[in-house]
Amino acid sequence: MATVIRQLDDEAIERPFNKGQFIRLLKYMKPYRVKVISSLVLMTIASLCSLGNTYLMSRAVGQLSQGDYSYVPYLLGMMVACSVMAAFCTRQRIRWMDFAGRRAIAQLREDLFGHIQSMSFSFFDTRSAGKLLVRVTNDVNSLNDLFSNGIVNVIIEVLTLVFLLVIMLVVNLKLTLIALCILPVLAFGIFKLKRLVRLRWQRNSIKNSTMNGYLHETLTGMRVTQAFVREQENSQAFQGVSGEVKKSWMSAVQVSNAFWPMLDLTGSIGTVLVYIFGVSFMRADALALADLLLILWYLGRFWEPLNALSDFYNQILTAAASMERIFEIMDTKSEIQDKPDAQPIPPIEGRVTFEHVVFGYNSSKIVLNDVNFDIKPGMTVALVGPTGAGKSTVVNLISRFYDVSGGRVMIDGHDLRDVQLLSLHRQMSVMMQDSFIFSGTIMDNIRYGRLDATDEEVIEAAKTVYAHDFIMRMEKGYQTVVNERGSQLSSGQRQLISFARALLNDPKILILDEATSSIDTHTEMLIQKALDVLLKGRTSFVIAHRLSTIRNADLIMVVKDGNISERGTHDELIRLPGGHYRALCEAQYRFMSAAD
Repeated sequence: MATVIRQLDDEAIERPFNKGQFIRLLKYMKPYRVKVISSLVLMTIASLCSLGNTYLMSRAVGQLSQGDYSYVPYLLGMMVACSVMAAFCTRQRIRWMDFAGRRAIAQLREDLFGHIQSMSFSFFDTRSAGKLLVRVTNDVNSLNDLFSNGIVNVIIEVLTLVFLLVIMLVVNLKLTLIALCILPVLAFGIFKLKRLVRLRWQRNSIKNSTMNGYLHETLTGMRVTQAFVREQENSQAFQGVSGEVKKSWMSAVQVSNAFWPMLDLTGSIGTVLVYIFGVSFMRADALALADLLLILWYLGRFWEPLNALSDFYNQILTAAASMERIFEIMDTKSEIQDKPDAQPIPPIEGRVTFEHVVFGYNSSKIVLNDVNFDIKPGMTVALVGPTGAGKSTVVNLISRFYDVSGGRVMIDGHDLRDVQLLSLHRQMSVMMQDSFIFSGTIMDNIRYGRLDATDEEVIEAAKTVYAHDFIMRMEKGYQTVVNERGSQLSSGQRQLISFARALLNDPKILILDEATSSIDTHTEMLIQKALDVLLKGRTSFVIAHRLSTIRNADLIMVVKDGNISERGTHDELIRLPGGHYRALCEAQYRFMSAAD
């Protein structure tokens, strides 16, 4: 756990700004450019109305100070009109930008998710599901404010600063220059200290993520913890993680608490300076009261655009890391891709051929070396051999989850690299050792094998694999809702549902990768009856250790040391003296005899 904490703490909090990635990100707003431009126009009007309101107020006070009430009602009416116009423009801008920003974020998330789904198995071999989940959720969400507010706001705030400066300089040049002398301190407080605040809170966020990860791991493995009596050690580890969260939180709060008092103090100093010099100018008849009030009020508003600009600066720094992580995934090309001239594979008959196949998951370790075989349509082939010999690799190459390093894999004479991958997978079914059950009804889980299947077809598939009886004994039958991974189902029940899902597709090639490894003896007998019928007429590859599952196969191939060391029927291989298959059978017989 300490290693995990160190890895999280060492993770970069911010990345250098990448202009190319930012432009690429902005392209997601292109379909909504009309709303973005309209929002800019509305915000410009709202900003002018807001500044104009302050100007009108200063004029009204000036009139009142001179005892002239004739123009005050008109000025007040114009102030109300400006306020209404500013409120309307702001409200409409928020609606339009929220719409455009959320649509852009949704499109980015869909593009990222779609790209991840298109990746080959090798991509997921090197990346954890948790990290990919963070990319699709947290990293995309972190760009939401940038899309919805940041980009438009920064333009408006720059314009507001320009308007403020121009009006103040026109009203009184000397007093405006005196007021601006506090800007360096104000800018330092906003940009430097606020950046430090953001970094402190981001470190606190990382510490919280570390704590959440530890909690998830601990709660998931609670049975192991209690079985090995590790509650005290876990409590001590959690105290350490929780202490880090508290420490980082206190550090962030200390800097945050110093931020606003510093701004207030700086603003107060500037106000005092303007007031002192402004009064002296008034005594010399060089400044009117209305102009003094206008500069004081505008000075009070000066920090708002600067604060917004610093927020945008911080958003850019934070977004830089998210953009890099998102586009790193999106720029990763799948190792398994259709060629530009790839054609759909015709309806499969089921002939599978390996010609001098060489494969390695990396260049330093070859898993299969010069493997050759030719399987006729409708044959049932069993693959046996020691763990890590390459059995699963063989069926993964048939499914083209990976591409061969040398040689070629063919189905009905078609090199798999020359056909469209989707057309191949639609005519195959693969059942893995891990029988994954999705959240939803049992009916939906089985129908996942063919989404257009009718209820009757789903039920028939379940009956074929002997899943119907136990399903009907459940509270709502096929409409029973199961949790993710089917935690309330037994291992055998989950595998039977997976069998029904695979067989509903009516595949021409069926692959069972250790699919019956966790089924009890009674369930195995039921499934074996189904397999005798279901495997007939289909080319099937079965990886299993139980003799009852493979002894009736048309061909048994022993995979050992990256090649096919033995091949034949059960009767042929059992007679080979010193053969691996014979040794496997004898070991199982001894185990069964000892168990009896």
